[in-house]
Amino acid sequence: MSETYSGEVYCVKCKEKREVTDAVVAENANGRRMAKGTCPVCGTTVVRIMGKKK
Repeated sequence: MSETYSGEVYCVKCKEKREVTDAVVAENANGRRMAKGTCPVCGTTVVRIMGKKK
């Protein structure tokens, strides 16, 4: 089962921070973790870059 993230992310389309609850945490090509979900207001994909896994 995938790790999930719930917290604030910045929506580029709305230009505001939004609270997401269904973001999925994945690892990108250079080893950084990122939470990827959808904006609850406009439906745009939002991404939050997180630290490397320790």
